[in-house]
Amino acid sequence: MWKYAAIAISLAINSAQAADNYEVVQLYSQDELITLINKNQHLAQVKKDECQLVQDIEAHAVKVQEPAYQFLWGDMLAWGVCVDKNAEEGIHYMWQAANQGLPAALEQLGRYYAKGTLVQQDMAKAMPLFAESASLGFLPAQLQWVEWLVAGAGSPKDYEEAYRLLHHAVIADKKMHQRAAKALQQLGNKMPENITARAKRIDP
Repeated sequence: MWKYAAIAISLAINSAQAADNYEVVQLYSQDELITLINKNQHLAQVKKDECQLVQDIEAHAVKVQEPAYQFLWGDMLAWGVCVDKNAEEGIHYMWQAANQGLPAALEQLGRYYAKGTLVQQDMAKAMPLFAESASLGFLPAQLQWVEWLVAGAGSPKDYEEAYRLLHHAVIADKKMHQRAAKALQQLGNKMPENITARAKRIDP
């Protein structure tokens, strides 16, 4: 009897120690997840958390329909991160997030259509996505929009607005700042001087 009691006590101690050593991963808040997405660290974080939150992420994307989680779930499906790869469903959820105005979703879909990643290349679809994301203040979209306009995509009607958004963007990263300066100079060369000057003005 004492032998079994000792075994039971040992098992209880080992279980308690295992519980102490087990790290419970908390679900990300919308703000935390958006920060991860904007830094392109969201998939790496899911892997870092050892895929423990897959069911919760799916629930927030499918049932609660939170845009940041729709984007995360879509990206996981598109690239097979912690789930079976399903590119078609992944793009579907990215569009769900984009339709709710998530800037990163708009920009990523724009890139995919511009480059033909997972979808057929279609600049007519790509440019409005860049424009909408850029108008929401998303720097990667602002920069990419200007660069595609310089390359001849889109419409000259967009030059002034694209120039204005990128010109007034705050860019801390030195390499990104240099890239933006080059893109602005190139787009400025395609615009009349008075339009460029007007785009540089700060709105009253």
